[in-house]
Amino acid sequence: MQDEVAQALTSVVGADYVRTDAASLESYGVDALGQGHAPDVVVFPANTAEVAAIARICNVQGTPLVVRGAGTGFTGGAVPTRGGVVVSMERMNRILEIDETNLLAIVEPNVITADLQRAVEKVGLFYPPDPASLEMSSIGGNVAECAGGPRAFKYGTTKRYVLALEAVLPTGEIVATGSKAVKNVVGYDLTQLLVGSEGTLAIITRVTLRLIPKPPARATLLALFADIRPAVDAVSALIHRRVVPAALELVDADSLTAIRDHLQQEVVPPGTGAVLIIESDGMQAAVDEEIDRVADACREAGAMRVSIAANDEDRDRLWNVRRMLSGALKATGLLKINHDVVVPRGRVPELFAEIASLRQEHQLRIAAFGHAGDGNIHVNLMVDRRDTQQRARASEAERALFERVVALEGSISGEHGIGFAKAQYIGIELSPEEIALMKRVKSAFDPNGILNPGKIFP
Repeated sequence: MQDEVAQALTSVVGADYVRTDAASLESYGVDALGQGHAPDVVVFPANTAEVAAIARICNVQGTPLVVRGAGTGFTGGAVPTRGGVVVSMERMNRILEIDETNLLAIVEPNVITADLQRAVEKVGLFYPPDPASLEMSSIGGNVAECAGGPRAFKYGTTKRYVLALEAVLPTGEIVATGSKAVKNVVGYDLTQLLVGSEGTLAIITRVTLRLIPKPPARATLLALFADIRPAVDAVSALIHRRVVPAALELVDADSLTAIRDHLQQEVVPPGTGAVLIIESDGMQAAVDEEIDRVADACREAGAMRVSIAANDEDRDRLWNVRRMLSGALKATGLLKINHDVVVPRGRVPELFAEIASLRQEHQLRIAAFGHAGDGNIHVNLMVDRRDTQQRARASEAERALFERVVALEGSISGEHGIGFAKAQYIGIELSPEEIALMKRVKSAFDPNGILNPGKIFP
């Protein structure tokens, strides 16, 4: 079957863009989660027509088909669960248009997020979604997972910026959803249905994104706290003051320790138990006023020190601390079980209280950081992979975390999706009726069940 499918795919894209060697199969069998199953074939299409032809081949053969962007996902969403074909979109990486009049960009799916941001900012425009992996992650993957990032507090997640999509159905048909118009209520909103669908409904081949004018000024503040509680109190104080900064990030003591050990140097003064990184943007006068209100709120909550970045270099240094967190935790050598839970922003203090309880109850190291402004906190269970008892406690803590998050009116995933890593827990949040309805939607798009099988639903 591998030879038969590979030959058919070769007739579509050419021999140079079909791989069956062991190294390629191993590489494309995992993403950032580090788990998965090797595919039988990896194929690299160059355009929508080739993607459609690949889908038709797989659909006729009944061969599982998994779409892959940059491979930065944390839930195994872009890797096979039982072999088949991985369709890598890396050749489809062009910015096709930046429309300054209509404030939009049209891109292929493997355009890297940071590259798009830099391109539009050169003409005074702005694409707000900024996942921590923005220098590596692709727009198509961001759309498939509905990625967020620090700026989601003020600007919202990826779904707010997707106007239209071109996509290939698993059966090979090409569909165009949405339009360049900012208003469109004709029929069901298929565009937003595909956003966040984790590559299980269709293969995205072109994305039309809404842009906004680039804010002319910004200011970035670092607040240091002796403990997590006053830092969380500062977040609540800002919300009560009706301050909505562009970004509001919280980093706890375990995370700061990991960064210090990774860099072999202090990044914050000894005795710092938590930090907030807060950024304001907009017109200069408004930014100056807002950052002063932010600083006052942090001091009143008990901040040991508050400082404002003096220049772009200083700002980049602050944000680099936040962006290197995931790598620093991995560098501990421990198994990093990463969960991106989210609660209503007013319940962030209760979430951190629950995290503290989980540490105590299950005797685990848990590092927590993330987007405190919108309630999306990355909870990382740090486990000695050789310790079977510790891994068992971590499994118990995972389920307890999800149950408590849902009890706080939250969700078990804010931006990483479900993939196969969280599929067993989906029933904690969704009712049997909701799951059954979603499965019917899946069947309507993918009647033979070939596209990204084994994801979302257990």
